[in-house]
Amino acid sequence: MTGAVRLDWRPVLDRSVLLRHDRVRGVDLLMLPERVVVLRGAAAAIVALCDGGRDVTAIVAELARRHPGAPVADEVPPFLERLRAQGWLR
Repeated sequence: MTGAVRLDWRPVLDRSVLLRHDRVRGVDLLMLPERVVVLRGAAAAIVALCDGGRDVTAIVAELARRHPGAPVADEVPPFLERLRAQGWLR
């Protein structure tokens, strides 16, 4: 699955990665074994939908419902592929 994302892929966070919200700073974070990644914009909402139960098509559909007119179909699959390439999604 390099390059284009398969729409039937059901992304889920790797076991070593946690999604957390830092209430003090008001930011969402990916907690990795030796690193913390601050998520900006809609990134946390996208990652939260990566529960292993939804495929990419369902994630895009849910985000399109929440954000009418946003280019989610064009932007979300490449974003998910970048996270997969980093090893944060499986």
